Amino acid sequence: MTKPELPTQYTPADVETPSYERWVSEGYFGADPGSSREPYSIVLPPPNVTGVLHMGHALDHSIMDALTRRSRMQGKETLWLPGMDHAGIATQNVVERKLAAEGLSRHDLGREAFVERVWQWKAESGGQIQGQMKRLGDGVDWSRDRFTMDEGLSRAVQTIFKKLFDDGLIYRAERIINWCVRCHTALSDIEVEHSEDEGELVSIRYGSGDESIVVATTRAETMLGDTAVAVHPSDERYSHLIGKTVELPLTGRRIPIVADEHVDPSFGTGAVKVTPAHDPNDFEIGRRHSLPSLTIMDETGLITAHGPFEGLDRFEARPAVVAALRADGRIVAEKRPYLHSVGHCSRCKTVVEPRLSLQWFVNVQPLATAAGDAVRDGRTRIHPPELAKRYFDWVDDMHDWCISRQLWWGHRIPVWYGPEGEVVCVGPDEEAPEGYVQDPDVLDTWFSSGLWPFSTLGWPEKTPELERFYPTSVLVTGYDILFFWVARMMMFGLYAMDGRPPFRVVALHGMVRDQYGKKMSKSFGNVVDPLDWIDRFGADATRYTLLRGANPGSDVAVSEEWAAGSRNFCNKLWNATRFALMNGASVGSLEGAPLTAADRWILSRLQTVTGQVDAAFDDFEFAKVSDLLYHFAWDEVCDWYLELAKVQIQEGLEHTRVVLGHVLDALLRLLHPLVPFVTEELWRAVTGGESVVVASWPVVDARLTDPGAEKEILALQELVTEVRRFRSDQGLKPGQKVAARLGLAGTMVAGHEAAIRSLLRLEAPGESFNATASFTAAGVSVEIDTAGAIDVVAERKRLEKDLAGARKEAAQAAGKLGNEQFLSKAPDDVVAKIRARAEQAAADIARLEAQIAALPSG
Repeated sequence: MTKPELPTQYTPADVETPSYERWVSEGYFGADPGSSREPYSIVLPPPNVTGVLHMGHALDHSIMDALTRRSRMQGKETLWLPGMDHAGIATQNVVERKLAAEGLSRHDLGREAFVERVWQWKAESGGQIQGQMKRLGDGVDWSRDRFTMDEGLSRAVQTIFKKLFDDGLIYRAERIINWCVRCHTALSDIEVEHSEDEGELVSIRYGSGDESIVVATTRAETMLGDTAVAVHPSDERYSHLIGKTVELPLTGRRIPIVADEHVDPSFGTGAVKVTPAHDPNDFEIGRRHSLPSLTIMDETGLITAHGPFEGLDRFEARPAVVAALRADGRIVAEKRPYLHSVGHCSRCKTVVEPRLSLQWFVNVQPLATAAGDAVRDGRTRIHPPELAKRYFDWVDDMHDWCISRQLWWGHRIPVWYGPEGEVVCVGPDEEAPEGYVQDPDVLDTWFSSGLWPFSTLGWPEKTPELERFYPTSVLVTGYDILFFWVARMMMFGLYAMDGRPPFRVVALHGMVRDQYGKKMSKSFGNVVDPLDWIDRFGADATRYTLLRGANPGSDVAVSEEWAAGSRNFCNKLWNATRFALMNGASVGSLEGAPLTAADRWILSRLQTVTGQVDAAFDDFEFAKVSDLLYHFAWDEVCDWYLELAKVQIQEGLEHTRVVLGHVLDALLRLLHPLVPFVTEELWRAVTGGESVVVASWPVVDARLTDPGAEKEILALQELVTEVRRFRSDQGLKPGQKVAARLGLAGTMVAGHEAAIRSLLRLEAPGESFNATASFTAAGVSVEIDTAGAIDVVAERKRLEKDLAGARKEAAQAAGKLGNEQFLSKAPDDVVAKIRARAEQAAADIARLEAQIAALPSG
């Protein structure tokens, strides 16, 4: 294959799209379930069809792409399966807003026509995120792209619903659920966002005299639905009231005072109002004491309780109820503003209302127990392991899951009702009896996404894909949805797949934050669009910036400055590779080559770094992988070996070109999972190969490990670094040549004189050589003739100015340290800083005096 010519500069936009299109057209990302190779599989956590790529997605996808690209290069049959979630409530809201702009509601269209309209919207604009995934370089198998509402996944949903129903694990009951009065549907816990809101805490006296009792509430309007007051059974303050009744203000009803262990006697007055139809804790108290549940609010948030407040919105009723109680002398105390946690609908931001409602639920207890056991017995490993506790906290105390939603977009609940109240659950190959009516609700989006690891592989059919790629190798996701999505997938996977969990490892990462560690938020004005960075810095730089901060379970800080630094790294790789190719770098056999110490050193370092990169990859330490390769590429290959190789090539050592090609070939393969585009272009230019995507992953060759060569080149590096520091101190420009005599005989670097002189711009001493400075660096005596190389007068003036500053700093520090009053009052850390300043000033004075003394006269 002809090697592509490299332009003088790397322009990501010229490379990224053509490379990606070629990868897809060549089928590099396709997975063959009939292959005999070791399988490796990841299913993409399905982004919402309404969504766009944000920085959290970009991190998630960069990690998964790095894992699957490496796996593919390791020779494994690799599947990264993409797809999208139908996002029930979010998608319905989007389409309803579009209808509203036309002056229509979904009810004007009717259910069937509305759902058809949603499908039209999905076809037109729902695939936006797919284009963004391609921009990022996601190596997914597009031929297997799935959608949670497609035919196969709908069949899986219907199958598992019926199985759960038949096993008695799905039931219908009245329970307290999260209700959105704007979306008119129940919400799952993950669809509720909590914030600290300002409200009012009102203390109300129920009853009168010695038999009165005071309760406090932030939702005064709900007292209209109170059916009891509860106190702790051992609270002596109220023992004489337990079993009695008290008059509920404004209503004329009398309600009992009950004893319940749930009440915290140390909180507030130790007495709580009980509203079973509008509070989850109160509902449980009501069940324990057989209390009636009075619904005093409808699904739109309007008060339905008979009386003066009927028809008022809940937030209009609240102050009206408080005013009426105040007029009746029932208000004991009012605290405002009062900060308390308030739930909001994550889609429309409306305050969520706890509401008693007839809904469908999953009995999660046996499923959650199985999900906990699978992690405890090691079938699934959570990484990092310290986050397993969060998982157990959730699955060991999981409440029954409300799965019904009062929406039109989603998987319709496959339950039908007969004319005499009959209930039948219909499987995918069954039909309801004639005259039966289907339940109008749809299933929670998390129900279908909980099936994702196996439904996308063809379940309930026993497909080759399911047999080959389940359980999946790893789930990559943020720790923030560990409780919700991961637990649901574990429950369903174990239940449907005969005790086999959906993934072997759950690899958790943190949230993307700005450079100051602040959460990205529109209100903070610090949100970064990854597509903006891709446009400005390139996809590789965007990915590398995210991966360099990705430690297991930890949040990832990013900044524009770091993205620019990642772009510079890509440019460095490009320029170094062009330089190497211009100097004849090529890929060939190293067998029998007369390798120099520099060659043996870089090959040995390559083996060490390859092993370290493998270990870090296996431990999901992407920050470490990135850091190891950054410093190996920049510090060792570019800054040292390229310079040493240039000298060797000038000396006619042809094998150096092969070593250079070998190192670049391996380095680009190691970097490919992180920065796929630039490495593809460079690797093909170096090797002439088809694509680095299907190149083999580097493996450690122990024969090339050479501690002796590493020690020798380390000595050379120390010498060069010390002499460079001296040159800088003397005011010599980096490229300025000066004559020098080197005492290399008998040292470890005796055979490197040509390289040392080239790296340090040191000429051989001539007849007129007159050393103006001499010193020892890394065991080597160095004599340098700087006469005529520097402006002695200007340099002496500069050094004397610096010396005066150092002496002033030393005098100030000495003055403070000689002041007993200061020493007795100043904190220890302040005194320590002053002592450190004094020591540094003394060192600077000695250094500068020596430099001035070493200057030639003039």
